[in-house]
Amino acid sequence: EIYTRRVATLGVSHEETVRNGCNLAGCLVNVRRWDDAKALMRDQLLPAARRSLGADHDLTLKLHQCITDTIYANPESTRDGPRLNRYPTSRRPVFDLSTGDDLLEALTIMQ
Repeated sequence: EIYTRRVATLGVSHEETVRNGCNLAGCLVNVRRWDDAKALMRDQLLPAARRSLGADHDLTLKLHQCITDTIYANPESTRDGPRLNRYPTSRRPVFDLSTGDDLLEALTIMQ
């Protein structure tokens, strides 16, 4: 609701709108709605941030990282995409970085 209000009052390209959209995407990731989060960031927030803030702005760069993190964390990524694997000897998640469509998308986004 806050993001929708920001879009209506400030416009889609305003920095606060983009920041609120990032927060919404983070909430979507937390409830495992990876596809919705990725679509919001990739299709709406990232183009708006690039257009209004520039490609080198901190928030734009953070969006790039958030998109790739979302792709990596999604256990339902494409068949050959990266998977989050938990190895018994490691406390931290370890990513199996295969060469799938999602990995190529993540690399393209980060470039």
